[in-house]
Amino acid sequence: MSEKNGQRRLLQGNEAIVEGALAAGCRFFAGYPITPASEIAEMMSLRLPALNGTFIQMEDEIAGMGAIIGASLAGVKSLTATSGPGFSLMQENLGFACAAEVPCVVVNVMRVGPSTGLSTSPAQGDVMQARWGTHGDHPVIVLAVSTVVDCFATTVQAFNLAEKYRVPVIVLSDEIVAHTRETVVLPDPADIMVIDRIHPGVPPEWYIPYEDNSRGVPAMAAMGSGYRHHVTGLIHDVRGFPTERPEEVDAFIRRLFRKITNGFAEIQITRSVMMEDAEIAVIAYGAVSRSALRAVRLARSRGIRAGLLQLITLFPFPRKAVEGVLRQCRRVLVPEMNMGQMIREVKRVNLATEIVRHNRVDGQFITPAEIYDHLLSM
Repeated sequence: MSEKNGQRRLLQGNEAIVEGALAAGCRFFAGYPITPASEIAEMMSLRLPALNGTFIQMEDEIAGMGAIIGASLAGVKSLTATSGPGFSLMQENLGFACAAEVPCVVVNVMRVGPSTGLSTSPAQGDVMQARWGTHGDHPVIVLAVSTVVDCFATTVQAFNLAEKYRVPVIVLSDEIVAHTRETVVLPDPADIMVIDRIHPGVPPEWYIPYEDNSRGVPAMAAMGSGYRHHVTGLIHDVRGFPTERPEEVDAFIRRLFRKITNGFAEIQITRSVMMEDAEIAVIAYGAVSRSALRAVRLARSRGIRAGLLQLITLFPFPRKAVEGVLRQCRRVLVPEMNMGQMIREVKRVNLATEIVRHNRVDGQFITPAEIYDHLLSM
């Protein structure tokens, strides 16, 4: 980021997430402390009251998710943050937010699991839970952060996507990113693009809360603003009331998918590094992409034509970008701090390129040297 109009700060990843949320207009946080995400709640408890916002420490993560849904329905941009065990508890209410089309942001700072696992060690084991954790057939938006700067910018983007498409957005961090402290330049607030939900442009008596349109995203009235708005987790008709009519159920589910599919161009975010002439590549996300970047640079210094595709959006899976890499390169490495969750999505692209895995599940970080050694042998 340019320092011309920005503010130079020394921040850890969790703190940068708070700064990004506030810059995007978040004014409500509800949650429950949990390692390694607790600093997000701690900072929100200090910052929000000074901005006329609201911080509530809930009795558990179930209530935290419910509270941010309620605040968003009342018209306030809302955030909660947790780690793996708490994220598991949020799944039912997360499904409710999907069905009721309630914009909000959920940060999951991943650690080793299952269960309590290793509460202070990094992992990437919640990737598939983020996609499939809550039941039902519906799309999701999942973003991953890798640096402190990413934590700020991606959190802003998460709120913008949540508001524009009326969906909960999940941001996956991990213990390494959360507690890495770096000097960053935060942009001038005037330079930050902030998107707000579309409010009804008709009088209250004309308002249809789930009316379809060309984007598939209905206008959203705030509770208490004079507009009738029936909210339910049941499949509902355009007025928000439960329905079992096949044609209405079908139209509802298809609209949920269509509004995300229509936005693929801006939702599916990736970052390519030295891919122009790459013969081998690394596809990585989260903290591991930092190791991958260092390894690719080392490989280039040895004359190896290596490149990196960093996945910022994990879901909807950026198939087009991945397909381009697989068509270009003879071999691709997918390093992950799990037993291989994202590599399955890469392999589903189903081209002839050899796809190699590298996994760590011992609570330790994947180092640049480990990835570099793979690149030397590829």
